[in-house]
Amino acid sequence: MQDILKNLPKEAKDKHNENTSFFKKLKKKPPKQLDYIMQELHDAEFKRTDCLECANCCKTTGPLFTDKDVERISKHFKMKPQRFIAQFLRVDEDKDYVLQSVPCTFLGADNYCSIYEVRPKACREFPHTDRKKFQQISNLTLKNVTICPAAFNIVEEMKKRIK
Repeated sequence: MQDILKNLPKEAKDKHNENTSFFKKLKKKPPKQLDYIMQELHDAEFKRTDCLECANCCKTTGPLFTDKDVERISKHFKMKPQRFIAQFLRVDEDKDYVLQSVPCTFLGADNYCSIYEVRPKACREFPHTDRKKFQQISNLTLKNVTICPAAFNIVEEMKKRIK
């Protein structure tokens, strides 16, 4: 896994122009079965990929925390939302709550998440490759292929399936 993660940024950069062009075409004319295809590719990839071996998303980026996430997680810690925010979060340039630092505070040395059952929505849905109307999140996907080996593999398979 370490070799894959070491090579991923370069591989993603090498494919960036190809992927950008592909996503532009996809946005203009998405196939009728796109959601079905993406779900199939996502499911197949995650039968092969064990996120606990990687956890690169948790090590390199921080999720966005919605107000509902803050409420749920602060309740889990039996603390007031404002105290949770003060202790763990900051407001970014888009006025969103994000972690104060990465790697994620809640990530253990064993790559397990200490708040897995109450984790933010962004974490539950990452890398968003099974999302409905997938063509609408191409910018996010272009970013995620640089972080997530599974997202990279899914996009590569997607380009083969959708010509």
